[in-house]
Amino acid sequence: MSEVLTEIRDGFIIVTINRPEAKNAMTKAAAEGIRAAMEQLDSDNSLNAGIITGAGGTFCSGMDLKGFLRGETPSVKGYGFGGITEQGPEKPLIAAVEGYALAGGLELALACDLCVANVNAKFGIPEVKRSLVAGAGGVIKLQQLIGKRIAMEWALTGDFFTAQRAYEVGFVNRLTEGAALDAAIELATTIAANGPLALKATKKIINDSYDWNSEEAWKKQGEIMAPVFSSQDAQEGSIAFAEKRKPNWQGK
Repeated sequence: MSEVLTEIRDGFIIVTINRPEAKNAMTKAAAEGIRAAMEQLDSDNSLNAGIITGAGGTFCSGMDLKGFLRGETPSVKGYGFGGITEQGPEKPLIAAVEGYALAGGLELALACDLCVANVNAKFGIPEVKRSLVAGAGGVIKLQQLIGKRIAMEWALTGDFFTAQRAYEVGFVNRLTEGAALDAAIELATTIAANGPLALKATKKIINDSYDWNSEEAWKKQGEIMAPVFSSQDAQEGSIAFAEKRKPNWQGK
């Protein structure tokens, strides 16, 4: 049985970690499967967004500790834990969280651009409770998203936090009482309908501009934006708006 399942929908790909018997704990094989799906997302011009979720009512419980004790590293060189924590896809990626997103599972959700969660989901980076460190982004990137003090509390206590709390501090974009995947599909459908070049450029600017200084920010943004504004898709977007029809994006 494959540890990662993929499904192509209209404009986006759904990637499911398929180890429900182990609460979707991350293995080397699963990390490689996610990485392969991200390569498919970026290389397929018919896809504008991706969703990562977990089978069996759990997102991901972190690193597979049995594999860790065998010397296995559930990461991909150059891409990180789960194949995305160090470098994700160029296109937008949404985490759809049910159940637990713990340790590396939280870091996997952190590596996504957006997060949708069921109200009963739980989040946490409990590594310190095992004398480990949340080294797949938890102690580097989490504070950028939710602030230093809250990130410090999550990292030092190792305690779990509710989806409601994760939403309040800005980790979660949308809460749902229903299936997180359904809400993520709704969000992905909205995103995937937009211009593919504009989506990639917008994601890149938001991610890269975090450490740009004020002198270089406008210049670097302009360099990323320029090809989008001179593209055929930019022309098509304006024409489609004037003609009151759906754009026919070409990705060029």
